[in-house]
Amino acid sequence: MAVTRHSALESRHRKLGSPLGEWNGMDVPWEYSQDVKDEHLAVRNSAGLFDVSGLKKVHVVGPDSLEVVEHVCTRDMSTVYPGRSTYALILNEEGCITDDCIMFHLCPNHVMMVHGAGTGMEQLQKSAQGRDVTVVFDDDLHDISLQGPKAMDFLDQHTNADIKNLKYFHQTSAVLFGHQCLISRTGYSGERGYEIFAKASSIGPIWDAILENGSAIGILPCSFNCIDAIRVEAALLFYPYDMMEDNTPWEVGLGFAVSKKKVADYRGKEAVMQSLGKEKIRTFGIIADCDTAVDPDAEVFLDGQKVGVITAPVFSPVLKKSIAMAQLRPDLAQSGIHLEISGKTVSCAAITSEIPFIDPSKKKRTAVN
Repeated sequence: MAVTRHSALESRHRKLGSPLGEWNGMDVPWEYSQDVKDEHLAVRNSAGLFDVSGLKKVHVVGPDSLEVVEHVCTRDMSTVYPGRSTYALILNEEGCITDDCIMFHLCPNHVMMVHGAGTGMEQLQKSAQGRDVTVVFDDDLHDISLQGPKAMDFLDQHTNADIKNLKYFHQTSAVLFGHQCLISRTGYSGERGYEIFAKASSIGPIWDAILENGSAIGILPCSFNCIDAIRVEAALLFYPYDMMEDNTPWEVGLGFAVSKKKVADYRGKEAVMQSLGKEKIRTFGIIADCDTAVDPDAEVFLDGQKVGVITAPVFSPVLKKSIAMAQLRPDLAQSGIHLEISGKTVSCAAITSEIPFIDPSKKKRTAVN
């Protein structure tokens, strides 16, 4: 995809040594001139600051806003009150995943959809046809993410918002380092973390202030390569690599994002419900017997028969293990099965493992206080 969007933080990323590279139409910092392992450990031990402005922000405003987003996504939006958000899937007519998103109910008649590189915007526009809504793509609204165990106490010192009592998947208007923003208790790390939404004119000063004031406690700017590593530990999927348009939610472990008692109709509803119990693959964890990350797209074998494919590998500096998410034959989605991995550069033995690899009970990200 060509670069058609630009982050207000581009010059800061270049000063940190990033050559930048395209994702979702925006140049993003895939790497900095520092060890990505240091970034990784900062997220797990202190906090890491990410520029995730490449995510697309779309406002749905008007009397029919809830009706429109109900038709777009798999969640029951009638339960998502103003000030709350929810992770949701966007399906095609066949009940397969065409994008994922977070729906933020900002205020009555106003929902913001934040999504990645799938067809979420196109699906939203189709559902909005003939409805009393305005759909606005907002590329001035930037999004940075502070993730890690020290994020809460740090932000609490520098904002007027009640950060300590902000619940998981809730958001609040705030003033942070003198700048108006929206702070959401969401993220993509498996840690307690926060996303900060602000206009382009404010996001630079907020970014600078976080790094300047947070350096003493180990807060580091973190790259997209760091995101891609920490998400594997936390078993967080990335469209279209771990979930694709031929996958149902049940196959990739995202059945929790389908509100089974949802009354309102949505695109793909009948098809996705009929696909339950008919999974062709299952997403599961693998621990590889090697001292490096295995190859993405490496094939997985059992007794000489291909039974799956690696979708997201990493060598974890926290676990000191080579781990990966894989799409496996459904009956193999259980711990302790010995397999073989065959890739272009790495071939080795492996064993299946439950996911997430870290904090399997998800207590860190969902902590009450």
